[in-house]
Amino acid sequence: MTYVVVDNCIKCKYMDCVEVCPVDCFYEGENMLVIHPDECIDCGVCEPECPADAIKPDTEPGLDDWLKVNAEYSEKWPNITAKKDGPADGKDFDGVEGKFEKYFSPEPGEGD
Repeated sequence: MTYVVVDNCIKCKYMDCVEVCPVDCFYEGENMLVIHPDECIDCGVCEPECPADAIKPDTEPGLDDWLKVNAEYSEKWPNITAKKDGPADGKDFDGVEGKFEKYFSPEPGEGD
């Protein structure tokens, strides 16, 4: 099992999860984070820290596509190990439907 970041992270990108991860398995895109599935140790400490409820265990049904997104972009984006401020308008996007299709960016973030 691993944890995956899902669409509600897009444009919210709170980063509370990064701060608690004991193995630094988060990677930063321009407008979301992903978890490297081979680095995640399934400890689960990140899941309750996410204010957007955007981290799920991969055992939940319907997350196969998100596992692929996390695996692909964790190989392309820089590692992030320290919490930064998220977007100023992040709360405005919390819970918006269709975020991947409307707002996902494949561009990398800054990382550490």
